[in-house]
Amino acid sequence: MSHPLFWLGISLLLVAVSLTAVLAIAIPVIQELARAARSAEKLLDTLRQELPPTLQSLRATGEDLGTLSDQVNEGVRSASQVVRQVDQGIDTMRHQAQVARTTGQSVWVGLQTAWKTLAQPEACWSDEDSEPEE
Repeated sequence: MSHPLFWLGISLLLVAVSLTAVLAIAIPVIQELARAARSAEKLLDTLRQELPPTLQSLRATGEDLGTLSDQVNEGVRSASQVVRQVDQGIDTMRHQAQVARTTGQSVWVGLQTAWKTLAQPEACWSDEDSEPEE
């Protein structure tokens, strides 16, 4: 057993068996890697085809949202102007109601005074205003 050619033969045999085992395991792994690469390539092709229209749709949606936001802001501004106008109208109506109330009270007091004057004319004239009797 100490012959060097024997040990060289055993070593070569072990190397050949090891390489065979590595190849036996490596071939299915390489086949799976090839399948995964094909799947990845198909996925990338699909993404290359589908991604630009999707991004365009997203861009259009963003622009639509911007437009809607501007319209909502304009609507809010219009609504606040309407509220201000209604508020001013209410203030004007309140002022006119006070003026009408004051005018009504003045007319009522005037009518009461006129009624008293017409009902009792002698009470309104003093003795000094009356004509002297001769």
